[in-house]
Amino acid sequence: MTTPETVILALGSNLGDSAETLAAAVRDIADYPGISLTRLSPVAQTKPVGGPEQPDYLNMVIEVVTELAPLEVLDLCQETEVRHHRERKERWGARTLDVDVIVHGNHQCNDERLTLPHPRAAERAFVLEPWLWMDPDAQLRGRSVAELAALAPDRDGIRRYEPSSSGESAEA
Repeated sequence: MTTPETVILALGSNLGDSAETLAAAVRDIADYPGISLTRLSPVAQTKPVGGPEQPDYLNMVIEVVTELAPLEVLDLCQETEVRHHRERKERWGARTLDVDVIVHGNHQCNDERLTLPHPRAAERAFVLEPWLWMDPDAQLRGRSVAELAALAPDRDGIRRYEPSSSGESAEA
């Protein structure tokens, strides 16, 4: 029998109704057999990092516990993206949904489909900041997520998303 592992997933969207897409994607992942949603972060509104000019993103991080293997979790993430009309047209381009596996327990993996821990997560405030909001004691590769978030070059472009007070959407 496989031991349950804690998995961190990062979700982002900047096309369509991003807030609803994120909420629906979280429901889809949480409803998947063998997945238990344990925590979710507040949603962050963030500036795009890299790629072409595009709208701001809404980003969040969720924590799940599962006995699924890392590649099975990746398959779930990609199936969820497709369900929400993800098209892979250009690297770092705008998207309806992006779901990345950040960590899967203590697994280390470096193959053509999946690298664990995620190779750029330690530099991306749009992952680190929501993760920090969700879990102030989180660690990535033996370093504090708080410390990594403070050093992330894109940290200034992040704020908590407040749909009721700002009236803004990710398409603005």
